[in-house]
Amino acid sequence: MTTTDMGYADMLLLRFGEFTLKGKNRSRFEKTVFRHVKEMVKPYPQVKLSREFGRIYVELNGEPAAELAEALKKVFGIASISPVKVARSELEDILGVSRSLLHKIAPPAGSRFKVSVRRVWKDFPHGSIEMNKLIASPLLQGYPGLLVDVKSPDLELKIEIREGQTYIFCEQIEGVGGFPLGTNGKAMLLLSGGIDSPVAGWSAMRRGLAVECVHFYSYPYTSELARQKVVDLTRVLSGYAGEITLHLVPFTEVQTSFSGIGQDNLIITLMRRAMLRIATVLAEREGALALVTGDSLGQVASQTLPSMNVIGRATDLPLLRPLVMMDKSEIVELSQRIGTYDLSILPYEDCCTLFIPKSPTTNPNLRIVNKIEATLPGYQSLLDAAVAGTETVRITPYGNEKPADLVPVQAEVREEWF
Repeated sequence: MTTTDMGYADMLLLRFGEFTLKGKNRSRFEKTVFRHVKEMVKPYPQVKLSREFGRIYVELNGEPAAELAEALKKVFGIASISPVKVARSELEDILGVSRSLLHKIAPPAGSRFKVSVRRVWKDFPHGSIEMNKLIASPLLQGYPGLLVDVKSPDLELKIEIREGQTYIFCEQIEGVGGFPLGTNGKAMLLLSGGIDSPVAGWSAMRRGLAVECVHFYSYPYTSELARQKVVDLTRVLSGYAGEITLHLVPFTEVQTSFSGIGQDNLIITLMRRAMLRIATVLAEREGALALVTGDSLGQVASQTLPSMNVIGRATDLPLLRPLVMMDKSEIVELSQRIGTYDLSILPYEDCCTLFIPKSPTTNPNLRIVNKIEATLPGYQSLLDAAVAGTETVRITPYGNEKPADLVPVQAEVREEWF
């Protein structure tokens, strides 16, 4: 049982996620989460932060609890958030604040109820078990419709008695969990305007990877609006990271070089290999140690196992595919949850959807692909020119640091790159 009105809260209690099992790395991971939280609360000058083993406390001092909780639940490494009411560590005040909180929550008649007291301050005159009774009995008298259920309560009032002050809370808001951002290195995300790649990027960040995004556009075949859509998708992802670098690669010359060579069924394979080659150069320049794509096995022609094998050989960097075993319905559901779906389905064509052949191969021959690339006139120069012409911008949740550079260009929102 939860309440959506957090106006009663004096602080937010943030709990760390699975990385707390990581032994010697735990302290480093906790410090990383604390720095991320510190960045996220900068727009709220009255907030004060403190940290202890496994937790961060956000003292609100009048700042909006619901607004802060909404932002902080996106911080990777935070498993859950509880709005907390603070009382003096005196029996009467603890009881009074507990009664006030229960009144605010207003549980319906018939709700199953439990009080759980944890006495952290051992000099407090009453033990935890005794306090359970001292708090629960008066509360139940005031709310005769509540039913005691210590095994599976609908509402559990938790009380932590500490020296100087006591924390009282019952609501637990789910965070994204995972590993703190950047603690497992940095990767380059190939970001289309589709549904899959933003989800792949979010999934990579949740596993502790900092990501930079690279997007390929083919102006004038794609419009300004598609590029802006990719900027907006990056901005949604930056809400989980604070800031994300986006590399915008002009891909027109590379893409059109594959037309007219009599290998239409291989165009998608050739384009994706070219993208990986360019992304590899950018990754090495930026210190990224892997590439991330939104491939899902068997979803489209380029994502059969033979196709992924031939395409993946274009780079020596590890190629991470977080969605490879997920169904499309699972990917769509996750995109809706993280806030990218509505942008991804906007009907703007990207550079791959415009060049889809009628019968793309699902089983490309690596020897033939290598021969085509080796004999294509000026192929390496085209790749080098695309890298040289790449525009780099930094995206934040609240706007772009270089707004003049973000005049729209057009991408698309379907599957992945095609």
